[in-house]
Amino acid sequence: MSDTMLIVNIAVAILGVIGLIVVVKLDPVMSLVIGALYIGLTGGLGAAGTLMAMTEGFGDVMADIGMLIVFGVLIGALLQETGAISRLVDVLLNRFGKRGLPYALGLTVGTGLQSIYLDVLVVISAPLARAASPRLGRFGLARAGSALTLGLYCGLAMMVPGAANLAIAGLLDIPLGKMLLWDLIVIIPTILLSTVIIFALIKRGFWNPDKDEQEPLPATTPHDGPEIAGGTAGPDQGTHPTESTEDGPRGQSRGATAVAVRAEENARSVPLLVLFLPLLLGLVLIASGSVANAVGDVPTVLELISDPVVALLIGLIGTVGVARYTVGYDRLANAIQRGFGSSGQILILTGVGGSLAGVVTASGLGDVLKDSFTASQVAPLLLVWAIAAVLHAAIGSVTLAALTAAGILAPIAPQLGVEPALIGLAAASGSLFAVHVTANAFWMVQSMLGLTTRGTLKLVTFGVSIASVVSIALVNALNLII
Repeated sequence: MSDTMLIVNIAVAILGVIGLIVVVKLDPVMSLVIGALYIGLTGGLGAAGTLMAMTEGFGDVMADIGMLIVFGVLIGALLQETGAISRLVDVLLNRFGKRGLPYALGLTVGTGLQSIYLDVLVVISAPLARAASPRLGRFGLARAGSALTLGLYCGLAMMVPGAANLAIAGLLDIPLGKMLLWDLIVIIPTILLSTVIIFALIKRGFWNPDKDEQEPLPATTPHDGPEIAGGTAGPDQGTHPTESTEDGPRGQSRGATAVAVRAEENARSVPLLVLFLPLLLGLVLIASGSVANAVGDVPTVLELISDPVVALLIGLIGTVGVARYTVGYDRLANAIQRGFGSSGQILILTGVGGSLAGVVTASGLGDVLKDSFTASQVAPLLLVWAIAAVLHAAIGSVTLAALTAAGILAPIAPQLGVEPALIGLAAASGSLFAVHVTANAFWMVQSMLGLTTRGTLKLVTFGVSIASVVSIALVNALNLII
C-alpha cells in the first residue's frame, strides 16, 4: 500500500469513529474497535496482525495506567465521602471567587503539578473540577473542565517536569533551569489567553449542556450517601431540588452528579489538610522520583516508593485510614464499592483507545510522516509545529509527536540560529493540536468529567488546539524579539 493511501485510510477511520459516536450514537467502545479493525485490515497488517496490535495496545495501556486509574478513582471516592473535595472547593471559591477559580485551577495544574503523570493527574483533579462546576453557573462544567484540560495538556508538554517537556529538554541538550524559565514565559500566557478565548465562545453558544454533558445521576436522600461517577458535587446540591440559582433550579444543574453529600453527618471533624495529607504524600513521592531522575542516580528505596503505582497505593492506604476514622467503616466500604464501579467504564474506554493507537502505530504512520518533511520546506519553528501537529493527530501521543518533531531539527539546530528552547516549545506546542479519540486521556476526561463525546471533542480537541495555536504564536513572537 502506498504511503498516501495509508494516511487516507487512517484519516477515514478516525473521522468514521467520531461519526459513529456523535452521529450514529454508537457506543464509543464499539466505535473504537471498528476503527481499529478498519485501519489494520486496510493498512496491510492482516487479520492476525491487526488483532495482535489491538491486543498489545490494550495491554500496554492497562499495564501502564490501569492500577493508576483504579487507585486514583478510589482516592477521589474516599475524599468525596469525607467531604474533603467540597470543602476544598469552598476554600478556592473564597480565595479566588467564581470568576477566578477556573483560571487558578488551570494555572495550578499546568505549572505546579507536572511531576505527576498525566493519567494520575486526570483522576486526581477531575473530581475537583466537577465539584466546583455547580458553583460556577449553568456553564460551570464547561468553564471548570476547559481550564482543567488546558492545564493538564499544556503542563505535560510545556512545563518542567512534564514528561514530554523533560524528554524535549534532554533531546535538545537544554539545561532544565533554562528550560523551566522559557516554559514559564510561554505556558502562563498560553493558559490564560486560551481560557479567555474558550470562555468567550461558551458565552456565545459554543456549549450546549443538554448535548455536551451527560445526564446527572438522580439526587439521593440524606440516607443514601453520595454517589460518584468520576466526579463529585457540592454538599448543598441535591438537598433542595427546587431551590433556585442564577441559572435555574439547583436540582437541574449539570456537570456534577446531583447528590447529597453527608460529610458533616455522623462524621468526626478533621482539618482539611489532614484529609488530603495521604494524597499529598503520594504526590511528593512521585515528584521526588522525577527530580532524582533528572539530577542523577535514584536510590533503590526512592525508586520503589516514587513509582506512581506504589506512591498512589501509599496515598490510598493513608486515605483509607483517615476516612475510616472520619466516617466509619460502613461509609468507607460503600465509598470503595462506588469507586470500583466508577473505574470500570474508564478502564474499558482507555484500554480500547489504546487498541486504536496501537494499530495506528503498527501501521508505520509515524515513519511515513517523518520522512515526508525536510528542514528546508518552511520556517523552522512552523515546520516543527506542523510535524508535531500531524503526528499527534494521527498517533495520539503528545510525547512521541513532540520528540519526533524536535528530533528532526535537533541535528541542525545549532545552524538554524534559533534558541533551542524555542524549537522544543514549538514541538511541544504542535503536539497539543487535535487531541482526539486516539488519546487515552481523551476518554478519561470524558468519563471523569461526565461529558458526552461531543462535549469532549469541544473541550479537549478544540480547546487544547486553541492553546496549540496560541502557544506557537507566542513562541514565534519570542523568536522575533530575541
